[in-house]
Amino acid sequence: MSELEGNKVSLHVYDLSQGLARQLSTKFLGKSIEAVWHTGIVVYGNEYYFGVGIQHSPTGTTPYGGPVKVIDLGITHIPKDGFETYLQEINPKYTKETYSLLSHNCNNFSNEVAQFLVGAEIPDYILNLPKQVMSSPMSLLMMPMIKQLEATLRSGVVPQFPQFKSFTVSSSPLPTATTMVVPEPSDVHTISSEESHSSKTKAHENVSSTNINKSVAAERKLAVRKKVKEEITAEFTTIMATGRLRASEAVALATRRVMQRNDHANLAHG
Repeated sequence: MSELEGNKVSLHVYDLSQGLARQLSTKFLGKSIEAVWHTGIVVYGNEYYFGVGIQHSPTGTTPYGGPVKVIDLGITHIPKDGFETYLQEINPKYTKETYSLLSHNCNNFSNEVAQFLVGAEIPDYILNLPKQVMSSPMSLLMMPMIKQLEATLRSGVVPQFPQFKSFTVSSSPLPTATTMVVPEPSDVHTISSEESHSSKTKAHENVSSTNINKSVAAERKLAVRKKVKEEITAEFTTIMATGRLRASEAVALATRRVMQRNDHANLAHG
């Protein structure tokens, strides 16, 4: 696109929590938080964002992976060299030292740049996320986690949040299907139609009973997995609130604690 026609400007939106905010926010904050938003402005074939100062990468090559949303902001007629001059002017405002996750972050940078390029602001739900978090009665408990995340982003490292997946939990073996004895061909003529009908009915009942048992066992297995997953999630949030461990260490510790508790409980009932 020529400068006469203008250049398209878009907002790339990422979830730094990789879905974890949606999973844990209601339980931990008492309100639903869709994501931990990070944004960058895409224009002139590059993505511009605030991390360790003002940074830019060719579109699609930032360390944040693929965006969860792409928002069209409009067309700018400002030439690239004019934009780069503007970035130099605001550079002292956006440094590693001035970065603040709650008040001066990548989304504030994107909003200011969007206003310069196209006279538009980025969505309020992105800009207002810190206020949403801090308005929660649990916000003070979250401060160690927030400080840890801020330090990670200020160092230029993309935070890695654990993803809770199904945990394999041992259970009793499922009942096996009833073995049916099929008569040899030489014995077929000795079985009456009534006996044959009775045998088929019993076989059908046995198979039905087995299917029901399998279904019940499968439901119990899913319930156990769900319970363990919920316990690990709760344990993880408690550990992260202390601010002493990284997320990967916290999820490993939470998993170990919960699995040990369940093992002890199984032994006690045994």
